[in-house]
Amino acid sequence: MTPIDVRALVKLPVDPAEHDAIRAEWTRHSIAEDARDIPGLMATLAPDCAYEVPQRGRRWEGHAGATRFYEELLAAFPDIHFALTNIVIGPQGVYEEALATGTHTKEWLGFAPSGNHVEFRVIIYFPWDRECKKFRGERVFFDLGQKR
Repeated sequence: MTPIDVRALVKLPVDPAEHDAIRAEWTRHSIAEDARDIPGLMATLAPDCAYEVPQRGRRWEGHAGATRFYEELLAAFPDIHFALTNIVIGPQGVYEEALATGTHTKEWLGFAPSGNHVEFRVIIYFPWDRECKKFRGERVFFDLGQKR
């Protein structure tokens, strides 16, 4: 994976029209996710997107990989719901925090299904591709240690 020059990211100019476009694309992405609309999700992603769960050492590449990511997630948690708790939108993309809830019915990222209703915090970074005006994927971090 190519290292990111964070200094260059911090210096990106802020353009209100681009901000609106990023927010609109994130909204489309969220609506598609809630509807379990995988083609709708793929429409918000750059063709060379990548999905990563670094803490589990997993990576899915391209639309085929992103589709597998969502198929695995939605099979494991068919009733998953993300309650947004924080969001930041800028020229770099979108950062969101949410409380995810759902019933763990199938294996996911090496975790055996419990059949239980679970809650976990999730942090997701959606890097923005300024040229194709789509997201370059997601970097997902989660905390399964939460007990509620």
